[in-house]
Amino acid sequence: MSKFKKKKDGGLAPINTASLPDIVFMLLFFFMVATVMREDTLMIQNALPVADQIEKLDKKNPVSYIYMGKPSENYKKFGTEARIQLNDKFASVSEVGGFIAAERGALREELIPFLTVSLKVDREANMGIVGDVKQELRKVNALKINYTTGTGDALTNMNQ
Repeated sequence: MSKFKKKKDGGLAPINTASLPDIVFMLLFFFMVATVMREDTLMIQNALPVADQIEKLDKKNPVSYIYMGKPSENYKKFGTEARIQLNDKFASVSEVGGFIAAERGALREELIPFLTVSLKVDREANMGIVGDVKQELRKVNALKINYTTGTGDALTNMNQ
C-alpha cells in the first residue's frame, strides 16, 4: 500500500495573501498623498456668487483667505450680522491689517509682492463690511485682491 494518497475532492488551492499588506500600504499611501485637508473651519454661511467671466489664479502665488458672511447655524451665538473670519476665528475690521502683516511675515521675501488676498464673501452679505475690509487692505498696501466665486476665481486688482 502506498504512503501517499491523492486527494479525491479536487478542491481549490488556498489563496496566497502574501502581497495583501503591500497593496494595503500602497492604497494608504495614495490616499495620504492625494487628500487635501481643509485649512480653515468655516464658521460663516458662504454661498458664493456666480460669475460668468473668471480667471484662474496661478498656483505658484500665495493666497490668504478672508471670509465674510453671517455666522452659520453652529455659531448663532455670535449674532446674525455679517462677520469677518480670519483663519479659524471671528475678527473685526481693525484686525485685518495685523492678519495681512502676519501672512506676509510667514512668506519668503521673494513671494511677498505676489501675495493675493482672496475675499470669500457670502452673496447675501452686507457690502458695507466688504468696503470696510477693502479700505483696511489699502492701508496696509495689500492691493492684489481676488473675489472668489461659486464657479471659479475672478481676479480683480485694486489699484486705487
